[in-house]
Amino acid sequence: MQPATRALPLIAAAALALPAQAQTPVTVALDWTPNTNHVGLYVARELGYYEDAGLDVEILPYSDTSAGTLIANGIADFGITSTLTVYNQRAAGSDILGVFAVVQKETGRLVFDAGRDDIQTPADLDGLTYGGFGTAWEGTLIETIVRNGGGEGDFEMVTLGTSAYEALANGAIDFTLEVYTWEGVQAEIEGRAQRAFAYADYGVPEEHTTLLAASEAWLEANPETAEAFLQATQQGYAYSAENPEDAAEILIAANAATLTNTDLVHASMDVLANENYLSTEDGTVGVMNPKMMDDMGRFMFEAGLLRNGDGNPLDAMPDFSTYYTNAYLD
Repeated sequence: MQPATRALPLIAAAALALPAQAQTPVTVALDWTPNTNHVGLYVARELGYYEDAGLDVEILPYSDTSAGTLIANGIADFGITSTLTVYNQRAAGSDILGVFAVVQKETGRLVFDAGRDDIQTPADLDGLTYGGFGTAWEGTLIETIVRNGGGEGDFEMVTLGTSAYEALANGAIDFTLEVYTWEGVQAEIEGRAQRAFAYADYGVPEEHTTLLAASEAWLEANPETAEAFLQATQQGYAYSAENPEDAAEILIAANAATLTNTDLVHASMDVLANENYLSTEDGTVGVMNPKMMDDMGRFMFEAGLLRNGDGNPLDAMPDFSTYYTNAYLD
């Protein structure tokens, strides 16, 4: 028995000397500074889901270069983006593919001050001033809402960026578009009463507002890594949907310098989790709904928003099932 006993420390020392199993590096680009749309990424990282999957995941700092561009140019493996961006970039020839639905339904809405008695239907927006980001999508979206609400779609559009929310609050503009799960929640916390028109009530298809995307070439070259990353990410978002308070604390701890409004983070997570944004009523997380994806693509095509690499509207409607895939999800 004595020789075997003496050998135990040697065996333990040899085990400690073995090199740690290499973790496969994966990079993820954000579409904005860290917020609750990104919660599943941080939860998966901090709770060890990525490590358990054999991955070393780096969440890249937000930059002025869009996540879609970083993906298409091979700078990031994955990126937080949107259905609109994926469809626009892929139509123009970029190598980008939707791979994960961060949210299961539309998070945007058209908002205005609750005290505006002169705004009762979208038709009342005719002749008023909209403040936003100045994209073709915004113009098409608002015209559709106003016309389907009985109006002409004749409004003034000014480009303000994120300062549109302040402009709305001080009355410098009449209406804007906001992400309900963030800006809308913030307005509620600050006691700014708003009313809103939901896009889907006026002919705009429901959509997965926020997606994770990747390069199709990268996916084909790294299928096992892609599956490991996306399924671990799916775990992260599922945990967040079931444990919004804990997920909020994880997100705040990982981004203490930027997420200083902790009340907003917790309130946003409460809405995302309890109003079926992160998961459907049956618990589905991450999966893109084929009908929703096709309906939004068709809407964009018929509005002339999808343009080729030369900037001209597409002549024929694409097969939108080739613009995304659920193949790597559990």
